[in-house]
Amino acid sequence: MLVLVAPGQGAQTPGFLTPWLDLPGAADRVAAWSEAIGLDLAHYGTQADADAIRDTAVAQPLLVAAGLLSAAALGDITPGAVAGHSVGEITAASFAGVLDDTAALMLVRKRGLAMAEAAAITPTGMSALLGGEPSTTLPHLEKLGLTPANVNGAGQIVAAGTQEQLAALADDKPEGVRRVVPLKVAGAFHTHHMAPAVDRLAEAAEALTPADPRVTYVSNKDGETVATGAEVLQRLIGQVANPVRWDLCMETFQKLGVTALIEVCPGGTLTGIAKRALPGVQLLALKTPDDLDAARALVAEHSA
Repeated sequence: MLVLVAPGQGAQTPGFLTPWLDLPGAADRVAAWSEAIGLDLAHYGTQADADAIRDTAVAQPLLVAAGLLSAAALGDITPGAVAGHSVGEITAASFAGVLDDTAALMLVRKRGLAMAEAAAITPTGMSALLGGEPSTTLPHLEKLGLTPANVNGAGQIVAAGTQEQLAALADDKPEGVRRVVPLKVAGAFHTHHMAPAVDRLAEAAEALTPADPRVTYVSNKDGETVATGAEVLQRLIGQVANPVRWDLCMETFQKLGVTALIEVCPGGTLTGIAKRALPGVQLLALKTPDDLDAARALVAEHSA
């Protein structure tokens, strides 16, 4: 059983879209998306520097566009399940047929702008904690006033809060945590700091007509499968201010009988976590078009 997953913000790197635009029809597709959302995706994906693509309003639509482009390059596939980490859930919603590509990009463009505005209210950020146990890490974060915004499994928790709180964390790591790594994001996503963005996103979603998922859709809110498009959309709205439980998604993958997992461009983050959390599962990260042949072979072997 094949699972197709999409990464979240922080996975982007300068120029990562460049090789994908050489694929037949890719440049035209990206140009049409760019016109629809008023953002030059090709420029930001090929020429912009790290600071420019760290901007939340840019990074989020860029990541969704890259995920959709790389998945389309696989051909007409039907995975056993789909899921996305943070903004990757919008990519996954398109994989599942809940939103078409243009609707997904228009929603993520508004999401990015709303979250950027919310992040500008107070200087905030996120840091990954490598190592440690939840039983000791979570109380420590609470003591420092931080939120466990991403519980990723395999010994990784991402803390979010003000810059002062994150600085205190760097100086006072929880017992067992090896490193605290600041992430390339511009705010404390999936915390109460994003509450203003929830209302903005709800307004944007009123214009959408979601379809029910065509394949099993696993929500990062709680790892549960979601059967209706309306509920998927409601979860997409609420998740900007709620923690991501990727650990529970991986537990669901196991219950569903996952045998292979492909992470769309810019792959690497989620396959890295799955390498530790899903032993025995074949993993592949779509980083460049050079990975497509291996990915197609994996699809042929593990699709129903």
